[in-house]
Amino acid sequence: MSSLWPNGNEQKEIENIIIHGAKTEANLEQIIQLETGDWKGSDKREWMLTGDRYYRNKTDILDRKRMVVGASGALEPVANLANNKLSNPFIRKLVDQKIGYLLGKPMSIQTDKKEYDAALTAIFNQDMLRRIQSTGKESINKGLAWWIVYYDTDGELSFKKMNSEEIIPLWADEAHTVLDAVIREYEVEVYEGLKRKRVTKIEWWDKNGVRRYTTGGTGLIPDVEAGDTGSHFAVVNGETETAMNWERVPFICWKYNEEEQPLVEIIKNLVDDYDRNKSDNSNNLEDLPNSTYVVNDFDGTNASEFRKNVSIYRVVFTSGNGEVKTVNLEINTEAYKNHQENNRKDIYEFGRGVDTQSADFGSAPSGIALRFLYSDLDLDASLIEREYQASLEQLRWFIDTHLYNTTKQDYSGEKVEFIFNRDMPIDETAIITGIKDSVGILSDETLVAQHPYVTNLQDELDRKKKQSNQDGGPYGGLGGEPVVGSKDEPEG
Repeated sequence: MSSLWPNGNEQKEIENIIIHGAKTEANLEQIIQLETGDWKGSDKREWMLTGDRYYRNKTDILDRKRMVVGASGALEPVANLANNKLSNPFIRKLVDQKIGYLLGKPMSIQTDKKEYDAALTAIFNQDMLRRIQSTGKESINKGLAWWIVYYDTDGELSFKKMNSEEIIPLWADEAHTVLDAVIREYEVEVYEGLKRKRVTKIEWWDKNGVRRYTTGGTGLIPDVEAGDTGSHFAVVNGETETAMNWERVPFICWKYNEEEQPLVEIIKNLVDDYDRNKSDNSNNLEDLPNSTYVVNDFDGTNASEFRKNVSIYRVVFTSGNGEVKTVNLEINTEAYKNHQENNRKDIYEFGRGVDTQSADFGSAPSGIALRFLYSDLDLDASLIEREYQASLEQLRWFIDTHLYNTTKQDYSGEKVEFIFNRDMPIDETAIITGIKDSVGILSDETLVAQHPYVTNLQDELDRKKKQSNQDGGPYGGLGGEPVVGSKDEPEG
């Protein structure tokens, strides 16, 4: 099933570049400039940057100035009033909660062929699982995440997570499942003499290899320093080096949802409103001792001065009998509390998370009540898992092709299951009872994978097999009494 071939004629690449096979008078460089220009000003890229910013708790409230009505009637900034900026990291909590729930535990991989299982286990090591967790965070914050497939300096098949805002995909279909090409635009820091400056680099990736450019005053310039053209990788045989390409564009897309919409786009307005009201309430509490003074029998202010005095100095001058009194600022605490509570509930409902400060969570629910509390989070996790299963199939294509070209073993027809082991507070007794009741109905491998004490499925199956051979007992043993004196009991 070889899916690599030597790098072909570069001119043919230009002729075949036209997206969706349409004819156009634009050449490759013009297409790149049009695509990158549209991408820089797109809402999609802006939401990616916003998602990353909000995850780092750099919300819009941090840029707010305290404004008051000035003498002219227009708003103007002031410095003598409180200007608290309370940023609440709801986005970070929700993102981390989803990642911890869906990807917090190692993924289980099941396949019947032992050699294939060993090869997949070697690839899906701890570094790979950590990369998948990081990818989950990127995709939720930005709507989607990207990997590039490459070979490292040791000739090992490798994968690298890219910055999503640097990747411009050119899809072959409306469902965004097949890539025609990928444009990557990024900046690097270089030295010119003793000065540092940032240079924009652009790469065009398709099935025929990669073209590299830098930007200049007249447009795109071939990046001769990095190599203006190249293949996906090279195969070295003795002193001979052959340029090779995959049959697919070597990028893998990981979507948060089918719409490729980041979490921040869904709940940003709610988070901003929560920040704003909390900051305003804090300002009012800080300004509370500074009551408004009413001074009678002291005339001479006009309307503009009156507005400014109230806004900034909290003093009102009036005429009549001499008198000075104060007017205290009243805060509707109950209205503020109700509004913020409802706002918080909306953030967690529409963000599909679990509010650990809710009254329901504090009552230590279990069983059905616990599942109901986690239902929104579980729904979102199911949608993420569906998209990730599609990405894992794309990833598997590169792995299978690599294994065939290095071992001549074709595993493309083998069945593989990628099992996401969700991490939710559980009623362990009920789960173990359910596993025992399922003996004879489900396979031992499936039952072991669901056991709450199992951290590594394959290791546990190996221990069970070893125990069975030593004690002569049944392989599963999940429905009967534990083996007395076993040295390989599951860890609690």
